[in-house]
Amino acid sequence: MSVKTVQAVINGQTHTLTLNASTGKYEATITAPAKSSYNLEGRYYGVTIRAEDDAGNVTTADATHATLGTSLQLVVKEKVAPVITITAPTAGALITNNKPAITWTVTDADSGVNSNTIGITIDSGSKITSGITKTAITNGYQCTYTPTAALSDGSHTIKVDASDNDGNAATQKTVTFKVDTVPPTLSVTSPVNNLVTNQASCVVAGTTNDATSSPVTVTIKLNSGSAQSVTVSANGAFTKTLTLAAGANTITIVATDSAGKSTTVTRTVTLDTGAPVIHGVTITPNPVDAGKTFIIAVEVTD
Repeated sequence: MSVKTVQAVINGQTHTLTLNASTGKYEATITAPAKSSYNLEGRYYGVTIRAEDDAGNVTTADATHATLGTSLQLVVKEKVAPVITITAPTAGALITNNKPAITWTVTDADSGVNSNTIGITIDSGSKITSGITKTAITNGYQCTYTPTAALSDGSHTIKVDASDNDGNAATQKTVTFKVDTVPPTLSVTSPVNNLVTNQASCVVAGTTNDATSSPVTVTIKLNSGSAQSVTVSANGAFTKTLTLAAGANTITIVATDSAGKSTTVTRTVTLDTGAPVIHGVTITPNPVDAGKTFIIAVEVTD
């Protein structure tokens, strides 16, 4: 008798093998399943071989076969790498927290994300794989890491890596942001605090700067009025002329940097335009002897 047909069943699909006269083996070129076998039981696709002779006798062997089982376990690996998305901080962000929560997602719709490969690098430091909170989401993980040491003020770059369970490394994602924990400097040179003047026109002048997140904006408010924006020059200098109300005036100057941190200086200026009034004068004694002393008393109000 002779072999009639040889078939291979893989992932529910039946493929007929053809005798290769040169090798004496039954062969077929088959397209592998589109999905990785990583998440299957045993992490392989079981292959079943069915051979039938002309008399109708059938022999089968599959992945459980005592001798041939191992050779009938088809391992399929995907070639699509995971996707990394950094959600915070965003690119170019200015943040006032020097221990910011860094968050990102890693997803892979086939073999899945290998959680042990998830890592983050801050600036030129070593890759960090511990201390990362990994919360399972659809096809991957939501990750959070908070630096254990405070980041210095200035620019920082974070880099995130991960691979899937079939060993495909994701394209590294990076984000650069700035930390600014120090409010801007604000020096008000005019007016001096508690100034008393008879001039209603008052010039407010000063300088401001922020080493990390310039430019700085400046607003000036007189008494209960609205805060008014003031032009700040390239060297940080600013000036604005106010018209004082009679009596005590409160001037509030606020400098705010690009990270939202602010510094406030308050000046009190009193406008007094009423001249003093002389109500009476007495000289005692009067007349007075030459070379002797006398007392002069003046009654004045203002």
